[in-house]
Amino acid sequence: MLRQIARPFVADAASGVCIRDRLKGLAAEDDAVLRLVGGHLGSLASRDLARRVADALEHSAQTWAVRKRGLTAESSSRWAGSITKATHDQWGLSRRAQWRHLRGLEAGIAVIRHRLALPIGAKGGKRQPGGYHSRREWHAKSRRLAHLEREYARVTADHEAGRVTVVRGGRKLLNTRHNLDTAGKSQEQWRGEWEAARWFLAADGESGKRYGNETIRVTADGHVSIRLPAPLAEHANAGHGRYVLAAKVTFPHRGEEWRDRIEANRAVAYRIHLDTTSGRWYLDASWTRKHLPVIPLDTLRAHGVIGVDTNTDHLAAWHLDAHGNPMGAPRRFDYDLTGSADHRDAQLRHALTRLLHWARATGVQAIAIEDLDFTDSRTREKHGRKKRFRQLISGIPTGKLRARLLSMCAEAGIGVIAIDPAYTSMWGAEHWQEPLTTTNRKTSRHAAASVAIGRRALGHRIRRRKAPPCQHQSDAGRHRTFQAGPGTRGSEGNRPRVPGPRTRSDGTGLGRNAVDQNAQDRPGRSAEHGFWQQDSLPLSP
Repeated sequence: MLRQIARPFVADAASGVCIRDRLKGLAAEDDAVLRLVGGHLGSLASRDLARRVADALEHSAQTWAVRKRGLTAESSSRWAGSITKATHDQWGLSRRAQWRHLRGLEAGIAVIRHRLALPIGAKGGKRQPGGYHSRREWHAKSRRLAHLEREYARVTADHEAGRVTVVRGGRKLLNTRHNLDTAGKSQEQWRGEWEAARWFLAADGESGKRYGNETIRVTADGHVSIRLPAPLAEHANAGHGRYVLAAKVTFPHRGEEWRDRIEANRAVAYRIHLDTTSGRWYLDASWTRKHLPVIPLDTLRAHGVIGVDTNTDHLAAWHLDAHGNPMGAPRRFDYDLTGSADHRDAQLRHALTRLLHWARATGVQAIAIEDLDFTDSRTREKHGRKKRFRQLISGIPTGKLRARLLSMCAEAGIGVIAIDPAYTSMWGAEHWQEPLTTTNRKTSRHAAASVAIGRRALGHRIRRRKAPPCQHQSDAGRHRTFQAGPGTRGSEGNRPRVPGPRTRSDGTGLGRNAVDQNAQDRPGRSAEHGFWQQDSLPLSP
């Protein structure tokens, strides 16, 4: 039985903007002051995070105010506000990660219990795994079930009590301390990275204040000044306890938009951080865009869409017109997700840039993509020994690609239509791979899936009409499988119904639903709702 297909929807555009520039020309004294301020505020942030974790579910506005007053005496009211806000966000992120871990444990426990209850070697169904292959595997999984149940009980108790575990600087970097030889780092290198990751040099913006930020102020000509905490006020080189850096920033990317904001005294948040590998200091500027225009779904569909199928190493895309017909040839945008995080992010950005350039050239107003979420499917218990398939699912960059795509499409003025991913690959290969294959072009399964994604985003059925029976069974000859265009009359409409019974064996009134596919309960007709309209398929690439 086919599950209910969710309706397509327009994904919310990214409302945040972040730009970066290097702090060039820093003096030795500037470097020393930044390290002092970052270390001092980092220690305050660590202490505040420990108090927030200890408060757990007893946290309230009053306890927040008490923490902020304690930090104000050792820094300033604005630094204290930035620290407590960052602490609250970090605690909330850990809380959400804990909840997702619980859901993963529940999924693994349910699958193991189901497979243990089956006889050894029993075959599974279409959506349920079978029994374990041997007695040895059954015994090993029974022990793993006991371990998962103990872990689930522990995490559940922590979740109910509001306890979370947070590492400032990152758990990965913390564990690297015990594997320095494997990481290829010395103890001094690790110590430098650890201290830099735990520094705190971030300040939230304030609308109505001078240049949008009183704590870290950047003028229109690029001069950067910092309000020093009270214990470090003797290092100030300007009035009102401020320290002016020798470096200047220009923000080559989107600098005009940033300059318009600060000249209007609108809020801009800043963050100063050190790249320990290169020894360079950077300044990040970020702000939130409000009142973004909301484009209706029908408007985005008017000029067709580009259907995109996400895979582990490439994006498969195809341009569809407003009636669901594939136009031209498919496109493939490759990326390599090996190496460092910066390399992977650059690969995704490069692939999406090429995709958006092609979208502008075709004139579409929207890109259709699957609303993927593999949170429950990544567990190794669900797919048994299918290690390669689990690695395939885990390798698809769903979260990073979604965030990057929404951000870049918002800048390009292109909407994003998210669709239900159910059956897109299966129906695309079944109904579109063979018809779109020519003597000069072999259509891949992923390209056919992109057609299915685009048709669902446009509100059309994915599955195509079947050819009629052979001669002397229904018609004298086969008619065309595909419908004509909407302006062509009489090409392939419904046959006019003759009043009265169709045969002598039918009673009066029967046959009135001859052209109603839902009334005839045709297989698969009700799996997707909406009006179906399809033009003739172009046969040339």
